Amino acid sequence: MDSDAFRSTYRAINERFCPYEKAILTNQCACSLANKFCLAEREGVQCGSDPAQARCLELLERLRQQARFALKSTATSGALPHAKAMRIQVGGLRGIQAALTPEEPAPMFIEDIRATVEKAIARFGALDRLPFPLIMQQIAAYRGRPRSRSRA
Repeated sequence: MDSDAFRSTYRAINERFCPYEKAILTNQCACSLANKFCLAEREGVQCGSDPAQARCLELLERLRQQARFALKSTATSGALPHAKAMRIQVGGLRGIQAALTPEEPAPMFIEDIRATVEKAIARFGALDRLPFPLIMQQIAAYRGRPRSRSRA
């Protein structure tokens, strides 16, 4: 299946995509609302709730706006490279978890994205009231897998 056909079919069967798909598929996060599926030997993740997807999309947008300096990026829209998207997704959730439990180190694995976002809203009142300076520390500190060396 070529890339265009895959993307078209993916969009058709995954109408409610998970905004944290990359973080879930790399096994750095989980979500109680995530439903994994396979398409052409690839995996995807669908969100089980319209309101939860909307909250996650809003959170990612706020994190992206706040993280422009940490990511050395001035772009405010459009797709991010994979590594920067991972820094926002995983680093952002680790930062939120660190803000929720300041007495503990930031977790390496987020057990439930939905629960983490709901706890953050309950604790801080709204997504725009999150402690972004603390969260940005985790985004800046996040490092993905090291690049594999090409074999010559």
